[in-house]
Amino acid sequence: MPILRTKDIREMKPEERRKRLTELKAELMRLQTIVKAGGSVDNPSRIRELKKTIARILTIENEERISQEKKGKGKGKR
Repeated sequence: MPILRTKDIREMKPEERRKRLTELKAELMRLQTIVKAGGSVDNPSRIRELKKTIARILTIENEERISQEKKGKGKGKR
């Protein structure tokens, strides 16, 4: 799976983003299990890439959640 760029993540629908997040977490868990069991991974830098991509997705979701909360609060004050 290629690494997702921020632009690509922002263009995704929320459902698609959550689905991709679960896939990435599952792959990360699989790779970490292999390493902890004493095995070797073909591409060790893939673990770091997965962690960064997961963090990007979570950051963008959090930004959108915060912007939605601000929009909702602004209407009720006037």
